[in-house]
Amino acid sequence: MLDLGDGFLRTGLIFLLVFLLNLIPAFAPPTWAALSAFSLATPNADPFGLALTAAAAAASGRMTLAKLSRIVLRGRWLSEDSKKNVDQIRTRIEANRAVSAAGLALFALSPLPSNHLFIAYGLTSLNVLFAAIPFFFGRFASYYFWIYAAGLAGRKLDLDIDDAGLGFGAYFLATQLLIVPSIYLFVRLDWSALFRERRFAMRGRGRG
Repeated sequence: MLDLGDGFLRTGLIFLLVFLLNLIPAFAPPTWAALSAFSLATPNADPFGLALTAAAAAASGRMTLAKLSRIVLRGRWLSEDSKKNVDQIRTRIEANRAVSAAGLALFALSPLPSNHLFIAYGLTSLNVLFAAIPFFFGRFASYYFWIYAAGLAGRKLDLDIDDAGLGFGAYFLATQLLIVPSIYLFVRLDWSALFRERRFAMRGRGRG
């Protein structure tokens, strides 16, 4: 019974940690890196169970981030004109649901950060669950790969957490510094001109 309890406790702690990492809007360590480090430290961890727990926590965290973005940024910052502009994304996604879901799942397979993506998603009036489901499956496959690869490397090559940390810092800093300009461009880009006229144009600098 003690082992079962310890297993549940560890699973709960991992879920909470990954949830918080995916709730933080910026400058949170990438989840795949944290899971890789954990797998290096515990090479006998179950990759499937760990990836499943982490993917569920990541999807829950990103859903919460998107909803907070909708409440705080869309509700208090965006003007009505800006809301109509970003809702052009909703119209396009709803017209191409299968392609949009597949694209999000493929994005989730990559190690690229998704915080800016869900912040932008929250600025629209789309159902957050539509993004969370393909994100979950993509992240599950991605996490499983990183966990399995890190555990294998730890067993075969005798690597440790210090070795894994090399190079993470530059990657982390570069990706997080792109968040603010990417959200700014998302709001300022004239989506109607892009979708209807196939041209890039920026909207005025009024409020929101």
